Amino acid sequence: MKLQDIVNNGRQWLSTTPERALDAAYRAAINIKAIEDNHFNGGKVSSEKVNYSKSVIKVFRADVNSYLNTIKIRLTEFNASRSLLIFSDTNREYPTAIVESANGFADDSDQTTIEKLNFIDSVITKYQNESSEDTAANLTEKLNKAQLNGEVADKAQNKSESKELVISQNAKANNLETITNKTGVLPRSFMRTINRIKQEIDPQSATTEEEVLRKFRRSRNKTAISVRFLLILIIVPLFTHQFTKTFLISPLVENYFSDRKTVIFINKDLEEEALMELHRYEEKLHFKNIIGLAPPISNEEIENRIHHKAEELAEEYRYQGIDAIGNVFADFFSLLAFAGIIFFCKREILIIKSFLDEIVYGLSDSAKAFLIILLTDMFVGYHSPHGWEIILEGIARHLGLPENRDFNFLFIATFPVILDTVLKYWIFRYLNRISPSSVATYKNMNE
Repeated sequence: MKLQDIVNNGRQWLSTTPERALDAAYRAAINIKAIEDNHFNGGKVSSEKVNYSKSVIKVFRADVNSYLNTIKIRLTEFNASRSLLIFSDTNREYPTAIVESANGFADDSDQTTIEKLNFIDSVITKYQNESSEDTAANLTEKLNKAQLNGEVADKAQNKSESKELVISQNAKANNLETITNKTGVLPRSFMRTINRIKQEIDPQSATTEEEVLRKFRRSRNKTAISVRFLLILIIVPLFTHQFTKTFLISPLVENYFSDRKTVIFINKDLEEEALMELHRYEEKLHFKNIIGLAPPISNEEIENRIHHKAEELAEEYRYQGIDAIGNVFADFFSLLAFAGIIFFCKREILIIKSFLDEIVYGLSDSAKAFLIILLTDMFVGYHSPHGWEIILEGIARHLGLPENRDFNFLFIATFPVILDTVLKYWIFRYLNRISPSSVATYKNMNE
C-alpha cells in the first residue's frame, strides 16, 4: 500500500470518527432511558421508588454504570476527533454532518447532533451528582475500615513520602542524592560500614522495621516514577513524529510536489541508484532472452518493459524523496516534544538520575568492567568505524541527504576519540574514587 493510500485511509477514518462516537454515546443513553422507562417508571435507577431486591438493583446499576462509562469515553472521542479535523484535506467530500460540525452548527443536519447531545445530557445529568455522593460515601467507608485495621498511618506515610519524592525542590535531599555526589576523602564502603555498626550498637537508633519499610516504599516510588518517565521520553517523541508526519507534514509536501512533476530525485545518490537499478533490469531482460530462460521477445517489447520499469522507479523514488522531507520536519517536532518534557519535568530528571546511579554503581565489579569494555569496543574500538559508517548512512538516507564520504571519514576520526576521552575522564574522576576495585577489574580484563 502506498503512502498516499495510507494517508487517505487515515483521513477518511478521522472524518467519520465524530459521527461514529456520537452515535455510540447516543445508543448508550437510549439503553439507560429504556431501563428507566421499563423498570423504574421513567426515573433514575435506584431503590427509592421500586420494590426490587438489592440484587436486582445491583444488576441494573451495573448496566447503567457501564453505559455511563461508554458515554463518557465516546463523548471524549467525539470532542477530540472534531478538533483534529483541521488536519484533514478540506477539498475532500466528507459526510455532511462531519463537515458542518467542524464549521459550526449551521443548518438542519446539525439539529440532529444538537438533539442527540441534549438527550445524552438529560440522561446523564441525574447520575452525575449521585456518582459524586457515592464516591464520597465509598471513600469515607474505606477510610473508616482502614482506620480500624491500622492501615491509615501506613498509607498516609506512604503518600507523604511519595509527595516529598516528587515535589521536593532541593536536589541535595537525601532521597535524591546521587552516588556521584557522595564522593569524599574516605571510600564510601568504609564510611557505610562505620555508619551501619554505629546504628546497630545505638539503642536509640531508628534502624527498625518501620525504617526498613519506609526505605522500601521510597525505593518503590522512585522506581515507578523513573520507569514511567523513561517510557514518556520514548513514547511521546515517537508518537509526535508519526502523528505530525502522517496528518500534517506529508499532505503538505505531497500538495507541493503535485504541481512539480519534473522533480523526481532530491539528491544525486537516489538518481544514481535508480539508474543502476534500471540498467540491471535491462541487462537481466537481454540475458534471459539470449539464453532462452524466457520466451523470445522483440526489441520493441523490451523497450516497453524498460519504459514501464522506469515509470515505476520514478514513482518509487519520488515517494522516497517526499518521505525524507517529511522526516526532517517530523524529527524537528519530535525534538521540540523531547525538549519540552526535559524542560517541564526537572524534578523527574533528578529522580531518574538518582535511580540510574543506583543501578550503575550497584552492579558488581565484574559487571561494571564488562559493560565498560563492551561499550568501548562497540563505539570507540578497533571495529567501530564500520558501525559508525552504517549509522551515518542510515541518518543520511532518513533525512534525504546525499552521502558525503569526506564528512563520514572526518566524523569517524574525531567523534569516537572524543567519546574515548570522556569515558577515560569519567573512570579517572568518578569511578576510580567511588569503586577502585571496579577500575582494577577493568584493567585486568582489558589486558
